[in-house]
Amino acid sequence: MRMRWRSAEGSQLVEFAVALPLLVVFVVGIFDFGQAFNIKLKLNGAVREGARVGAGFPTSDLTGNPLQGGGTVDGIRDVVDAYLVSSGLNDCGLQSYSGAQTSGTLTWVYTGSGGGCPGPLTLTVNRGFAFKTTVGLNQVDVICTRVSISYPFMWHFNSVIQLLVPGSSYAGVTQIPTDALAPNLD
Repeated sequence: MRMRWRSAEGSQLVEFAVALPLLVVFVVGIFDFGQAFNIKLKLNGAVREGARVGAGFPTSDLTGNPLQGGGTVDGIRDVVDAYLVSSGLNDCGLQSYSGAQTSGTLTWVYTGSGGGCPGPLTLTVNRGFAFKTTVGLNQVDVICTRVSISYPFMWHFNSVIQLLVPGSSYAGVTQIPTDALAPNLD
């Protein structure tokens, strides 16, 4: 009987049963992080294109309400939305939303929360973003178009962590933010 207890015949199976949940959590964590990183890259491209297109638009139509009649700010939103859709991301109903201008500024905020998104998507377009730079010995303001986005991302890690700790909960939705600047041409 002592020989059977000292045998190592079933030890590999026990080790595998102990290590498998940890391995699954590790692999799902890598998958989730890779997916979030890929989304961040796509969002960077979307806001870069929106800022580039916005910088080429004239700022003369910003004195009125550009949200009526499809002004340049809606055009920037359309470019960002088209980039999101063409790269395979959910636009969260961004195309159907009309933005609200922040009082007294050249900033418009669009919020999309439909289309099966786990949270709200926020797109901010600032056509009068200024930063200082030095040219020669003089400091000058460079007026830019700044496009920012905050995208909801649902982690799959929550369903897997419950394998190790039943009844546990992990915050499943994170906002992935990014922005881009482009100097206005006019």
